[in-house]
Amino acid sequence: MPAQPSHKRAEHAGERPLPDSLRADARRNRERVLEAARQVFAAQGVDAPMSAVARRAGVGVATLYRRFPTRSALVTAAFEDQLAVCATAFDEALADPDPGHGLYALLEKVCVTLVTDRGFETVFMAHFPEALDYDRERACAEERLSLLVRRARATGQLREDFDPADIPLLLLAVSGLAAQPPETAVPAARRLLTYLFQSFQAHPPSRPGPLPPAPPMDLSGLHRPVPVHTATVRP
Repeated sequence: MPAQPSHKRAEHAGERPLPDSLRADARRNRERVLEAARQVFAAQGVDAPMSAVARRAGVGVATLYRRFPTRSALVTAAFEDQLAVCATAFDEALADPDPGHGLYALLEKVCVTLVTDRGFETVFMAHFPEALDYDRERACAEERLSLLVRRARATGQLREDFDPADIPLLLLAVSGLAAQPPETAVPAARRLLTYLFQSFQAHPPSRPGPLPPAPPMDLSGLHRPVPVHTATVRP
């Protein structure tokens, strides 16, 4: 998960620059397009048709492409705020005087977002769009995660054999819930995180606290429809 935004607002690669004389209504249109993009990408993923974004925003496709000539430019701009949210989540976790609690709170935020926002999953786990410097973002995230883990281990809260690589393993397991409806996916993600985090602890309590409520799932939830074709990213 990227830890810090590596780009500046209104300076995204591929996005047409805003002239100083741009009217206030045009700026509002831009924000409406970005909000529509976030909603469409969250529901359908970032390979959703650009025409769907234009319809949601109430603008023509040509207008959308004049402002954002490529899908990468639109996705980068749409998820800029989430990059900032990621940075804030890391900052709050590192500032928590209880490193174990800080790590848990960070993972809970990421897990809930993974199962409720398909756009987030694609952008932050599949390395799209190309406009983001993922080598830098990943290195920063790994460094900060390692620091959290070292602090929690130093205070005796994590097992000695806990490894930061266990976190991507957790996130991959949770991301499999993204196909479920939110009313199922969110409680399932929280319950799975709580189960696993208890196993991460150096000294699990003899009487663990109550788990989050069980999600409304049964074995039918294991069924996955067979795709009829391979999805591709449309321009």
